Amino acid sequence: MSSKTLAAENAITHLIKLNCLLAESTRSHHFSKTLKLFQQIHSSHHLKPDHYTLSTALTACANHRNTFVGTQLHGHSIKSCLKMYIHVSNTLLSLYAKSENLGSVKRVFEEIKTPDVYSWTTLLSACSKLGEVEYACKVFDEMPERNVAVWNAVITGCAENGYKDVAFGLFKRMLVLGVRHDNYTFASVLSLCCREIEGFGRGVHSLVIKTGFLVKPSVVNALLTMYFDIGSVEDAYEVFEGGEGEVCDCISYNAMIAGLAGAGRDVEALLMFKDMQEVHLRPTELTFVSVMGLCSCARIAIQVHAQAIKVGYENCTSVRNAAMTMYSTCGELDTAHMVFQEMQEKDIVSWNTIITGYAQGHLAGAAILAYLQMQSEGILPDEFTVGSLLASTEMLVSVEMILAVVFKYGLFSNTQVSNALLSAFSKHGEIKQAYEVFNGMCHRNLISWNSLISGLQLNGFLVEGLEEFSELLKSEMSPNAYSFSIALSICASISALGHGKQIHGYILKNGFFQQTSLGNALITLYAKSGDLDRSVKVFNAMNEKDIISWNSMISAYAQHGEGKEAAHCFQVMQDSAGIRPDEATFTAVLSACSHAGLVDNGIHIFNSMVNKYGFEPGVDHFSCIVDLLGRAGHLDVAERLITTKLIDIDSNIWWTLFSSCAAHGNLRLGRIIAECLLKKEHNNPTVYVLLSNIYADASQWEEAANMRELMKTCGAIKQPGCSWINS
Repeated sequence: MSSKTLAAENAITHLIKLNCLLAESTRSHHFSKTLKLFQQIHSSHHLKPDHYTLSTALTACANHRNTFVGTQLHGHSIKSCLKMYIHVSNTLLSLYAKSENLGSVKRVFEEIKTPDVYSWTTLLSACSKLGEVEYACKVFDEMPERNVAVWNAVITGCAENGYKDVAFGLFKRMLVLGVRHDNYTFASVLSLCCREIEGFGRGVHSLVIKTGFLVKPSVVNALLTMYFDIGSVEDAYEVFEGGEGEVCDCISYNAMIAGLAGAGRDVEALLMFKDMQEVHLRPTELTFVSVMGLCSCARIAIQVHAQAIKVGYENCTSVRNAAMTMYSTCGELDTAHMVFQEMQEKDIVSWNTIITGYAQGHLAGAAILAYLQMQSEGILPDEFTVGSLLASTEMLVSVEMILAVVFKYGLFSNTQVSNALLSAFSKHGEIKQAYEVFNGMCHRNLISWNSLISGLQLNGFLVEGLEEFSELLKSEMSPNAYSFSIALSICASISALGHGKQIHGYILKNGFFQQTSLGNALITLYAKSGDLDRSVKVFNAMNEKDIISWNSMISAYAQHGEGKEAAHCFQVMQDSAGIRPDEATFTAVLSACSHAGLVDNGIHIFNSMVNKYGFEPGVDHFSCIVDLLGRAGHLDVAERLITTKLIDIDSNIWWTLFSSCAAHGNLRLGRIIAECLLKKEHNNPTVYVLLSNIYADASQWEEAANMRELMKTCGAIKQPGCSWINS
């Protein structure tokens, strides 16, 4: 064997080894390493890249989205005549498809003399994903031969690009033509099924069972996602439990955790996370992001974070971002700050998360300092940054500073930012500036209108708020439950019963009455407008009643002096499933008992509040029960009640009892209370006048006169009465 032949064989052997190394580094996602090795081969005087070398390097470029190097390799493939190999052309197709260069995809495809299935599939997938669905369907119909992979390419492309109807149509054509679906077909179609086409989704599920594809993880995962999307948690559980073992993978568990969390079943989601580890499945990045969003207890949060570090996600930016949100939710802002400070790479989400944490913790100064640090590191703010900063502002000057930032970075055209500015100016009483923001908005949404109307209500511009609500009705926007509740609240505040009735009619006409919040607002409107009967009718017509519904009805009875009805309503409420009285309930019902003189009922309810429901009585509760006892003349009982409580009695409670002392002529207690009140409210003339009246009622004229003189000596002057009635 000649030396040249031996050298050639050695070179071929060496190239084969290097091709294996290239393939291995590409499979391991070490794309830069692959391209560097290719460069070494290409620069070698003894080695010449072959079609395998080139196709592997092109694959690395495609996966790395490196179109610059990929274009150079394309040129090399033409110059070296390696493009004639189908797998080289196919990797070029893949390169341009992944870089979303549809023109190059078409040109490369047209240059292939004999396209194989991969060529057709890549072309169709690229066209359908990048919006040229009509062209993809045309090419699809002209194909000489179509297998299931080609069908899947078009269906998946249409599904991912929002062409739901086309994807469903192709799926049905497969059935008619007898083309057997595979797991990719089912996964793509199931991903499109939502609540509106629940029946179709269940039909596909039946077909999955019939064809035996329920053993494929991708199909199981798509079914889980579909059932959670349509709100059927039990069906999702049934699919999951039927596919446990080798069928359910990490994605299945992630789908269950995310789905249960979305359905508000946080405890079950956490238990699913625990089960995932017990079956020895390694949690993914997405697993921890989902689970951290569920933790509201610091103890559990620490355990989950420790588990993430143990698994190897200590430096994962998305996991650290989720950890910051988790700790902020748990009230552990110092820990969230520590996680932030230790991050190796901070993205815009990281900065927004820490700023939001400070904002929610009412640390406006810290939020602004974090923003300034973010700015110094060259990170530009977005709508979430501005929204969080505005939510935390405590001073108008801060809002104006943020407004300057908004204009500097061209964010004012973002509706979310404009809405946040509108709310911030309203919160600080700057209605004129709020109007300027509203009028300057390019695109208003319903939140914009609601923010303006609620801002006007907040600042006392009630008639103007009602006028803007009228403008909303005239616009292209449709009001929601919140819009109506603001308008009804304004009507209740200004006793605009006529407008309130019109809004009530609009609510009934447009099918909004099933909204519990609107029923509650209507009860309050009619009660404040003096129409108790209509409040009762609204209450009785409500399909679902929450605690606010019951409180509103009890308060309505109390406002109209119907103490017995209020007490009865309270009793019925306690017998209702799922309803537990809150502190506002007891304030309302005790107030009703007080004004109606229902002493026994009031005392019983007060005792049940403390002993049965475990509430610590507040100022309003003490004021109501003291007023109740005082009106009935049980002044000694009221005195014992407030003096045996180890709390600082509010002046309002002393005044309530003082008035009862004047009404019932209790001189002893009146003196004691007067002394207490004068310690808190120095030289208040009303104290002297009431005590003087108590002395006079007890025929102690000299003491009564002394009180009047003492009031003059202390400089306390009783304001003279006045009347708006002209003589």
